[in-house]
Amino acid sequence: MTSNIAGHVVEVDFGPRDNGAMPRKARSHPKPQRQPTQIKAWRKYRGLTLAKLSERLQEMEGLEMSDAQLSRIERGEQPYSQDLLEALARVFMCEVPHVLNVNPNGQTVRWSVWEQATPVERQQAEAFIETVRKSATGS
Repeated sequence: MTSNIAGHVVEVDFGPRDNGAMPRKARSHPKPQRQPTQIKAWRKYRGLTLAKLSERLQEMEGLEMSDAQLSRIERGEQPYSQDLLEALARVFMCEVPHVLNVNPNGQTVRWSVWEQATPVERQQAEAFIETVRKSATGS
């Protein structure tokens, strides 16, 4: 197609004409798999709702996070930053690694070190723990 704009001839190619075909749907992309955190457990342990946690992050840390953002982070659907982890640790009165790995209710938490260990490393760790147990009980 050609157009005459202010005395200049401009050729424009709009590609093939629409043949009435429906546009293809975008492929869905799988959500990234994130390591679980203990943010929700700490929030509940401290008796905080999402709204109250959002408010405290703003008041204490100057960090603006909506309830919805915090909820998505708790569920592992939205990434978190180091700054957020440090702010959460101060609000929860704990250390940063605890926010990630330690359930304040004393429930067993899978540690990322174990998850990343090879089968051989896991066998070695189990043997070491068994040796420590035997020496502690005098068996």
